[in-house]
This record gives sequence, C-alpha cells and structure tokens, in this order.
Amino acid sequence: MNILTIDTSTIVASAAILNEDKLIGEVVINHQKKHSEKMMVAIDHLLSDGGLSIKDIDVFGVVVGPGSFTGLRIGMATIKGFAQALNKPVVGVSTLESLAMNIPCSSGTICPVLDAQRNQTYTGIFHFEQGQLVRDIPDAVMEIDDLIEKLQTVTGDIFFLGDGLPRFSEALLAACPRGKRVPNYLNMNRASSAAALVLERALKGEVSNYLDIEPVYIRPSYAEEHHNDH
Repeated sequence: MNILTIDTSTIVASAAILNEDKLIGEVVINHQKKHSEKMMVAIDHLLSDGGLSIKDIDVFGVVVGPGSFTGLRIGMATIKGFAQALNKPVVGVSTLESLAMNIPCSSGTICPVLDAQRNQTYTGIFHFEQGQLVRDIPDAVMEIDDLIEKLQTVTGDIFFLGDGLPRFSEALLAACPRGKRVPNYLNMNRASSAAALVLERALKGEVSNYLDIEPVYIRPSYAEEHHNDH
C-alpha cells in the first residue's frame, strides 16, 4: 500500500511517500511559507525519484490542523484534488499527534507546542504505550499558564517540541523541572511522521472520502472573530 502524505500546517512544507516496507522518500523544507509553489514540485520529485506515478498511490494522507489557516487550506485542496481525480481514499491526522510521532517509543510524556499567537498555544499531551501513540488530552488552544497547570500533575520526563518553543520554552522548562526540549531536527512537522499514522489507520480501514475531510482549525480565524463582533 503506497501512501502519499503532505503537511502544510506550519511554516514547514513536507511531503512523504511510504509503504508497509519502507519510507520511499521525504521532502522537508523549513524556510518561508510558499507552500502553494513548493508542494507540487516536491510531490513530482518524490514520485519520479521513487519510480512511481500518482496512480500508484493507494491512500492520500493530509495533516488537518490545527495550524496556519492558509497552509491547511493549501494542503487540503492538494490532497482532495488527487483523491477526487483518482477516486482514492483519504486519511487526515492532527498536526499535534504527527509531531508527537517524531519521537516514537520515548518513555515519558510528549507535549507538542505550536504558536497560536496572542500568548496562546495549540497543544496536546501524548505518551507511547507498547510502541503505540496514546493521546492523553484532546487537541486544544490554551493560554500557556493553563498548559503549565495541566503539566504540574505529570510525573516523569516531559518532551517539548514544536514551533511554539522559541516563544514558550523558557516558561515551560522553568515550570517543569523534568521538561526536555527535543533537538532541532526533530522539532518540526515531518510528513513521514504523519504518514506512519496514515498507514496505520489505512491498514485498519479507517479512511474517508475526500468530501468528508475538512481542516480542523480549533478556533475561528482572526478575521472571522472580528466579523462576528460587528
């Protein structure tokens, strides 16, 4: 089963192709958000370098959010276009669980932290049990102080990762003595991590039609919020 997964939820543009046997290829570009320009080129390279055509893809995966509103829409439109044209199923995964998959089988708590602006973070709490990612709280948008309060009850190591760390790591590490910041190369969204989740779900038959998959923003956009104020 060949899986093509893309992640455009943050500043990182990433695409990966994998199957049950191996990761065939991955592109990760962590530099400026021009996802609409980069993504199709990256997918073309991956397919040709992997000796595949788009018709060889059995399931399309996409990171559905939370994250950048524009980025999520680009990723969603790209994957829906492929799935509709080829009549193939789609699997959506959370930005936060995909990040947590960057450090598989770690012992301890994993806390992805994305910058949601306005002193808030998109976050979740996870751990691994017998090699499987387990979610401890639902994805949420919260003030950094509320997250710290939730983490006060956690015993053991806490691994922090995500693009919110430049802003929030000082407060998080001061409040959590057993907190650790993961190395930079694991600190960003990677399509291969998302693709591992997509494959796992696809093998269990947990797939969707392209019509049924939507971005998960968690909160309305700034423009929508202000429109509702009037």
